[in-house]
Amino acid sequence: MSETTDQAATTYDAFNDGFDERDDLLQPPLQYRFDGPDDAPVLVLGPALGATWHMWDRQLPQLSDEWRVLRYELPGHGGAPADPAYSVDDLARRLLAVLDDEGIDSFGYAGCGLGAAIGARLALLRPDRVAALALVSAAARYGTADTWRQRGVGVRANGLDRTAHSTPERWFTEAFLATQPAITAWAVQMVRSTDAACYVAACEALAAFDIRDTVGSISVPTLVVAGADDTETPPADARLLVAGIPDARLAVVPATGHLAPVEEPTAVGDLLAHHFRTAWSDHAPAALPFAPAPPPVAPRAAAPAAPPAGPDHYAEGVRLRRELTGDAEVAAALARAEDFGADFEALATRYAWGEVWGRPGLDRRTRSFVTLAALTALGQLTEVAEHTRAALRNGLTPAEIEETLLHTAVYCGLPAARAAIDAARTVIRQETGGGTP
Repeated sequence: MSETTDQAATTYDAFNDGFDERDDLLQPPLQYRFDGPDDAPVLVLGPALGATWHMWDRQLPQLSDEWRVLRYELPGHGGAPADPAYSVDDLARRLLAVLDDEGIDSFGYAGCGLGAAIGARLALLRPDRVAALALVSAAARYGTADTWRQRGVGVRANGLDRTAHSTPERWFTEAFLATQPAITAWAVQMVRSTDAACYVAACEALAAFDIRDTVGSISVPTLVVAGADDTETPPADARLLVAGIPDARLAVVPATGHLAPVEEPTAVGDLLAHHFRTAWSDHAPAALPFAPAPPPVAPRAAAPAAPPAGPDHYAEGVRLRRELTGDAEVAAALARAEDFGADFEALATRYAWGEVWGRPGLDRRTRSFVTLAALTALGQLTEVAEHTRAALRNGLTPAEIEETLLHTAVYCGLPAARAAIDAARTVIRQETGGGTP
């Protein structure tokens, strides 16, 4: 077996072993379509968050002459079934299921934004199947986890309408917005018609996406394309990818924003066609639909069993605390404790967050309801504010938080409930932008 095949088998096992319990549930396949000759090599095009497969329409005449182009919809986008995917790996696995069903062993892949993240994970996890890769408007890590979670909070609280209206400013340059009102209106409508729960789940997926430590393991021919004026994934992000991926090439498209395939369709189409035309013949992977079984190992005397390692409650507490209250809140708490109180912060992180919040007996939403009620009864307004932020990130809406605090007034008293509502109101306005995502 070749070294490449060995690595592919190992990563395939890790790919399938790495899904949490939610990912193991049976998920429906992605919605997809083909264009181009049936006997041509397959080229997959992946869309950005909020966009549909129509973002690649203007590349089709050029690409579908040489390749059988497969375009797919993200869940809840473009009328696709609204089955949220909470990780990039989940989306990658759903796409592989489509390819398996169609009998496609190897393929080229080009993706933009979230679509690029899916392509990068495919190249890391199934290099035996990805013949060549193009990452458009991509990054090893997209912004910060807090940014994506806060966007998700805003969509939960306010719906997608305001997010849809602000999206063109993130996608396109000012000059394009001024001269292309029809495309701007199309972009707004495309985002507005997306299922809100699927959009929030995709935000969670991007919050967790981070391949900075593994990007050097991408071994397929890779082109990285950046818009010179992209403020979402600026050219600096593209340069970091190129510096990390062996033999990757960089192309910067002048005067272009984040959704480069829409803003500069000809330039992006030319770059993709040239890259896949030249790279395809240099990388012909052997298909590996399943990892081969390991060779039998001769039995040997059993070594004394080591005691099982216990869970690292502190590390889990840090992870949960950052996820639910934000990096800034955790950093501030730890900074306050540098001179005095460090042991207390370690205890709170390990016990309250790592052990109790990490227990499986109650889901996080329920724990947020209980916590807000208890803190209101105790008059702990600083903690009410912190846990209001956590509640929003656990999926509670502002209306549900208000109803919880109103309910406490019956049992804790009107003054206590009023003070809690005031504390929660400030956080809700910060997190949801006062109604503006």
